Amino acid sequence: MSGTKPNRPIVIYAAIAANLAIATTKFLAALFTGSAAMMSEAIHSLVDSGNEALLLIGLHRSKRAPDEKHPFGHGKELYFWSLIVAVMLFGIGGGMAIYEGVIHVLHPEKPANVLWNYAVLGIAFVFDGISWRIALREFAREKGKRSFWHAYRTSKDPSVFTVLAEDSADLIGLLIAAAGVFLSETLDLPAIDGVASILIGLLLASVGLLLVRESKGLLIGESIDPDILEGVNEIANSDPAVEKILDSLTMHFGPDEVLLNMKIQFRAGIEAAELMETVDRLEARIRQQYPQIKHIYIEPASPK
Repeated sequence: MSGTKPNRPIVIYAAIAANLAIATTKFLAALFTGSAAMMSEAIHSLVDSGNEALLLIGLHRSKRAPDEKHPFGHGKELYFWSLIVAVMLFGIGGGMAIYEGVIHVLHPEKPANVLWNYAVLGIAFVFDGISWRIALREFAREKGKRSFWHAYRTSKDPSVFTVLAEDSADLIGLLIAAAGVFLSETLDLPAIDGVASILIGLLLASVGLLLVRESKGLLIGESIDPDILEGVNEIANSDPAVEKILDSLTMHFGPDEVLLNMKIQFRAGIEAAELMETVDRLEARIRQQYPQIKHIYIEPASPK
C-alpha cells in the first residue's frame, strides 16, 4: 500500500443525517411508551450526532495550512477531536444510559404503546444499517488486504473508524433495546427494560474506551505502517551512495501527513556536492512512492 486514502467526510455526513432522524423518532417513542431502553437509545443517537459534528470540526481544522506556531500543520486537530468524541461516548452516552437503566430497575414502570418501540427500532435499524454500510465500505477501501482488526489498530483516520465503531454499537444497541422491550412485556417484568438500558450503557462505555485508546495513541504520535517503512528503507538501501541505514523514525501528524527522519551512513569518500545530490534524489524517490510522507529529514552519519 503506497499511500492512504484521502479523508472522505461523506461517511460523517451520512452518520449525522441518520442519527438526527433516528434520535427524533426515538425520543418520541420514549415519550409515548415510557421505555428506559428507548430513552437510552435516543440519548445514544443524539450523542452520536454531536460526536460526528465534532469529527467534522476536527477534519476541517486539520486541513489548515502550517503557520509560525504550527510549522508541521494542524493535522493532529483531527486526533484531538476524535479523543473528545471517544470521551463523550464513554461519559455521556454510556453514563446516561446506565443511569436511566438503574432508575428504571429501582422504580420499574410498565411500558405503554409498545408498538411505537418496535416501529421506531425497525426504522432506526434501517437508517443505522445504511450509515454502517457506508462506513464499512470506506473502511474496507482503506484496509486493503489487511485483516479487519489489524486495519483498525493501524488506521490513522479516525473519521472513518470512529463512525464505523459508533454505528456498530448502534446496531447492537438496537437489538438489545428490542429484546428488553419484548421480554419486559412478555414476562410482565418491566425491570428488564431497565436492565437492557444498563447493557446499552455498558456497550457504549466499552466502545468509548476502545476509541479513547486508539485516539490517545494517534494524538501522542504513532509511527507509519511497518510495510511502508520497509519500502522507504528499501529505496534508501538501493541507492549506490548509501552504505547502510542507521535509524529511521516516523510520526503521523495526520492521516496523510507523515514526518520521516533518517540517519544514513553514506559510502566513504563521498564529496559534499554528491552528498547533497543523493539526499535530494532520495527525498524525491520517497515522496514519489509515498506521497503522505510530507516532511523528510536525512542526517548523514559521521564516517568511521
